[in-house]
Amino acid sequence: MTDQDSPTDPDPDSDSTNPNPNAEHDLATRFPTAYTILFLLIIFVAALTWVVPAGKYERVMNEEVGREVAVPGTYQTVDPNPQGFVDIMLAPTAGFYDPDSYAANAIDVALFVLFLGGFLGVMNATGAIDTGIRSAMRHLKGHEIWMIPILMSLFAIGGTTYGMAEETLAFYAILIPVMMAAGFDAVTGVAIILIGAGIGVMGSTINPFATVIAANAANIPFTDGIVLRFILLIGGLVICSVYVMRYAKRVKADPSLSVVAKQWDAHRRLFLQGHEKGVEDATLNGTQMVALVIFALTFAVMIWGVSSQGWWMARMGSLFFGSAILIGLIARLGEKKLTGSFVDGARDLLGVALVVGLARGIVVIMDQGMIADTILHSAETSLGGLPQLAFINLMFWIEAGMSFFVPSSSGLAVLSMPILAPLADFANVGRDLVVTAYQSANGLVNLINPTFAVVVGGLAIGRVSYDRWIAFIWPLLVILVIFITVVISAATFL
Repeated sequence: MTDQDSPTDPDPDSDSTNPNPNAEHDLATRFPTAYTILFLLIIFVAALTWVVPAGKYERVMNEEVGREVAVPGTYQTVDPNPQGFVDIMLAPTAGFYDPDSYAANAIDVALFVLFLGGFLGVMNATGAIDTGIRSAMRHLKGHEIWMIPILMSLFAIGGTTYGMAEETLAFYAILIPVMMAAGFDAVTGVAIILIGAGIGVMGSTINPFATVIAANAANIPFTDGIVLRFILLIGGLVICSVYVMRYAKRVKADPSLSVVAKQWDAHRRLFLQGHEKGVEDATLNGTQMVALVIFALTFAVMIWGVSSQGWWMARMGSLFFGSAILIGLIARLGEKKLTGSFVDGARDLLGVALVVGLARGIVVIMDQGMIADTILHSAETSLGGLPQLAFINLMFWIEAGMSFFVPSSSGLAVLSMPILAPLADFANVGRDLVVTAYQSANGLVNLINPTFAVVVGGLAIGRVSYDRWIAFIWPLLVILVIFITVVISAATFL
């Protein structure tokens, strides 16, 4: 990526070399950027703190989940703390490090994104990625479509086992050029990663950041309901893979059918940058092959660390930093080119890092305005005394609504499960089904949630505007809602 095409540009779809800049400008002015959307949402939530009564549950420490959880039946109104102009202006900054937020601190995520950008910048300086893409084009010719279900399955495994989310930001800059070189569009590349990992989270089986925390907060073994979650995982993955494959086939046959057709030429210049030239004679030299091996091992170590060693963003950022240095030394880039490439790569993802703080700022406003527990109490009141079928479906929609304000799977679990899970006893519904409804709702909403940094960050890297993403994914969302509703409804009769 070049500096002028970085996600920090006001219009992520713009391209100064576009032969038809008016079409691009019209699209850009029709829908605001991710930064504007998120700031408007901060203002909206702040306005809610003036009309929604403030309230709070008592909380006790739950050693199993490592955080304080709400105590059912202890809700009481408190003095309001409406959020004003100063609070709105402070929210993006507070979003990076607020210690009392239901979501984890965002400063470590933002720094991870910058280290990741630096790592990719050094890799690009070796020429290994460029040559590797051209080589992949030659070897995949005629079979490109089958990369979609294979890759989506791999990302789904990451989602269902350890809640793969922020880690996926590392793959957009690598996978999108490969998909475009195969004749697809940028949306296809984004969909493989975002939907693949998202469907895994929606059907979480042993995900410690969703299923395990939620089950512990609901006071049940996390293995309860695992068969139903496997059904959601496998069924959802099949639905999503078929959907993305059908779309990719249509786009390859007729690029005008792409939801980003107006950016087709601009995207190809940005992501391919001459990869299509010299495809037949593309050959990796020894240094580039070693760089690619280190590149692959870095991601393998990252997955191992997150899934089995409890790594989080600081260690992952350090891993990418160390790998960048190692690759630079092996490729003999020299001190100036190594540091320059690292800084340029970090600059390319600066916009994504800023989006993280903006997204978390929404949660900060809601917490400081003390309306989160009020919303939860309203859900508790609404669910009381309902029959089984109505109970579990309303539970799903309540969790979906709360996911918009609390996109963090662990944060939502700690916030809602201690209150809502016990209500299942009165409706004669298993608590494990409540956990399943929570995680499926959270995973589904986070495929489009503008308050979820992974969504706006991934779209920024892929240069896909939010309205174009919605245009692509809304039919799939309808299908998934129907699928989830049928599954959890049927489970109430078993």
